[in-house]
Amino acid sequence: MVRAGLTAERLAQAGAELADQVGFEKVTVSALARRFGVKDASLYSHLKNSQDLKTRIALLALAELADRVAAALAGRAGKDALVAFANAYRDYAREHPGRYEAARLRLDPETAAASAGGRHARMTRAILRGYDLTEPDQTHAVRLLGSVFHGYVSLEMAGGFSHSAPDSAESWSRVLDALDALLRNWPAP
Repeated sequence: MVRAGLTAERLAQAGAELADQVGFEKVTVSALARRFGVKDASLYSHLKNSQDLKTRIALLALAELADRVAAALAGRAGKDALVAFANAYRDYAREHPGRYEAARLRLDPETAAASAGGRHARMTRAILRGYDLTEPDQTHAVRLLGSVFHGYVSLEMAGGFSHSAPDSAESWSRVLDALDALLRNWPAP
């Protein structure tokens, strides 16, 4: 018998909340079943397995992050858009560490193509239109921004910047200034 109120979407949302509390790697069907006070088997009418649960959490996180970034970008261009995108990304990661980790889950090509990952790439490319970059430089810049944002946020969340002055927020601002300057003066091949 299916427990009333349980759906794959509700389980993904609860799994995302659990990921933020205990870490994405600790989210399992068993942990989620305990959260709902049901046996593991009760969840298998909604989920195939733990990998299905993790994939659903990743898709939810990618969509949430894309929605947040899109709202931050509305009406902005150039450096304002770059800073808004970066801050939305960083804020989401800090507020939802488990979901942020889930958004990094490697998805199969078909699932990835149907995910909000494409929205992320399109929004990044939209920012870069303000810097007049063409291909292949635009792709290089997309990779650069993703690497810098993810690298900085990951190091910051791991406490890597908490041992010395200045504050990491000041460094973040300087990093964004440097990225803006680099994008305005992108080197010729």
